[in-house]
Amino acid sequence: MNSKLIKFLKIILPLALGVFLIWYSINSATLEERQKTIQYIIKSDPKWIILSVIMGVISHLSRAYRWKFLLEPLGYSIKLSNSFMGVMAGYLANLGIPRSGEILRAGTISTYEGIPFKKAFGTIISERVIDLLMLLLIIGITLLFQSELLFSYLKEKIASPFITLAILLGLLFIGIIFLKIIKTSNNPILIKLRHFGEGLLEGVKSISRIKQRKAFVFHTFLIWILYVLMFYVIKFTVPETATLSIGAILATFVVGSFAMSTTNGGIGAFPIAITAILMLFDIEKSAGEAFGWILWASQTAINIIIGALSFLFLPIVNREK
Repeated sequence: MNSKLIKFLKIILPLALGVFLIWYSINSATLEERQKTIQYIIKSDPKWIILSVIMGVISHLSRAYRWKFLLEPLGYSIKLSNSFMGVMAGYLANLGIPRSGEILRAGTISTYEGIPFKKAFGTIISERVIDLLMLLLIIGITLLFQSELLFSYLKEKIASPFITLAILLGLLFIGIIFLKIIKTSNNPILIKLRHFGEGLLEGVKSISRIKQRKAFVFHTFLIWILYVLMFYVIKFTVPETATLSIGAILATFVVGSFAMSTTNGGIGAFPIAITAILMLFDIEKSAGEAFGWILWASQTAINIIIGALSFLFLPIVNREK
């Protein structure tokens, strides 16, 4: 298959899925449910939305600041402004092309701070590993509160865990073989790939050489606590969700986190997933949809606005370079 066609499909299919899910969500609701959802959104208390947005921005700023700790062991000290704008530009890019934000973020910092792309990208991979561990920690805590409910939901929505594990082990085996081939090959293309991989590995290893470890850990927990709090305060925007327990919010957060990766920025998928999990807590569909749309729309809007401004101001702030 033509490589350009493959790239096009990678961009358009998640977006098309998101649009379909929006259509499905609207079409599957009755007229009364749609009207109630709209009323919930219109009557939502703006102060909680603003508070959620502020928490989101602070979490992004904290992520930008934490990135500096990963780059320092490599001998680079970057401006917080460039780090923050790189992060936000990456979030904006992810709305158009899934996972492209990490590449753009590394490319941005490489352009304006003179850091080799492969090293910058390696530190971002380190971040993703840490983020995965934090998500697993939150899932573990959630299971203490809502184990039976969460297991029943995931059992309905995802494939058998044994099948998932088998696929992961198969991919791991293929990856090991591929790495051995690259390590011993004399092919010019594979040699370049090996050198690029070595640069990535150096960036990944930076996590073990962090000088300000306490600050790094503090910002890691701050980021994820703010993520959860963003969900928590939004519950007060809809009267029916205002009494949700912290266990329910954590379950909603876990499901929402997985939904974000299925389409471009969670478009369509996020509100549907949030609605489905909240219905298990006896929240009516229209109220659950309002909760999901308010949270998704507010956070996506701020990512679009700040991300677009970052694209605009990055060359202006760095015009001397």
